[in-house]
Amino acid sequence: MALLKVLLFPDPRLRTVAEPVAQFDDSLKRITNDMLETMYDGSGIGLAATQVNVHKRIIVLDISEDKDNPLILINPKLKKIVDSEKVSYSEGCLSVPGFYEELSRPSSVEIAAFNLEGEEMNIITDDLLSVVIQHEMDHLDGKMMVDFISNIKREMIRKKLNKAKGI
Repeated sequence: MALLKVLLFPDPRLRTVAEPVAQFDDSLKRITNDMLETMYDGSGIGLAATQVNVHKRIIVLDISEDKDNPLILINPKLKKIVDSEKVSYSEGCLSVPGFYEELSRPSSVEIAAFNLEGEEMNIITDDLLSVVIQHEMDHLDGKMMVDFISNIKREMIRKKLNKAKGI
């Protein structure tokens, strides 16, 4: 396993729309293992392949207390919103380090995806799991949490991150 470099906002590669995974092979297992290691190392609870410059529809996440219950979703799709009532969470992002924003998302959604063996699965999510999956699926479509905040806040974040990078 290896740590991967996480792209940081405003890197334009974060806006790339990910392509579906076609091959369920050892390279897919390798990248998901590397993504999990990278996510855990960054103290994250979710990571989309786009964030590590792999433009495939892959998400890894683990919302367990002990970080011992990873979930890998290949080619995830929103099937339906199960409960349209919104839940608000202070969302953070490994690609926008140090910034958190209160965002509202549907509290329960049904997701269709594949596991590492290429077997289809359906998951009905709620609360935090629902929010994390929706956040990571946004990444696969080239969207980020900063897209849901004001232009002023987004520009402030951009300037602070660029300054931290010496730009």
